[in-house]
Amino acid sequence: MKGPETKGIVLHKASLYNVFIKLAGLGVNGSNSRMVVGMAKINPGDKILDAGCGTGDLTLTARKHAGASGSAYGIDASPETIEVARKKAKHIGSDTSFELGLIEKLPYADATFDIVISRLVIHHLPADTKRQGLKEIHRVLKPGGSFFITDFRPPRNHILAHLVGHRMAHSNISDIPPILAEAGFVEISSGRTRSVFLDFVSGEKAVK
Repeated sequence: MKGPETKGIVLHKASLYNVFIKLAGLGVNGSNSRMVVGMAKINPGDKILDAGCGTGDLTLTARKHAGASGSAYGIDASPETIEVARKKAKHIGSDTSFELGLIEKLPYADATFDIVISRLVIHHLPADTKRQGLKEIHRVLKPGGSFFITDFRPPRNHILAHLVGHRMAHSNISDIPPILAEAGFVEISSGRTRSVFLDFVSGEKAVK
């Protein structure tokens, strides 16, 4: 199956990515996933979108926290990762929905979600796609809804910067707050997480 066309980087080696996820504690209900869900303040009854869900671990963790009255959806541009995510959901009996989709062209109506989350995605997007994606996230959030993103803290060590690659090393999550403001978000905040590798940025859609 061919995925939708995007200017962003698309991950195709889902099995290798899955190994990394497990080793880094990013798996379903893993320490990092639970941290992100907690910091995003996901509550029972919330309708959640995971934008750039990969193999679905964070989405499935969020779905668990949303409880019986909540729901969770994950979109990704990679057919391979979506296939793995669907298998995980089936294996644990979760009704989480996983679909092929692009952050810059979300397949949902305006004001659909209470919370949108995204982990380790923004560094894969060129500047124009990033801006369009954040505008789309703002569009699909309900008034008063929130957005929570985590991504790599830029490496200070030159050797580490070389290892993680040019795009990742030069994609600075601290550049995101002004782009969120441009997209219409309010109550924007940013800072460190408990992870030594990840920072966060969050914002809200104003209540009209």
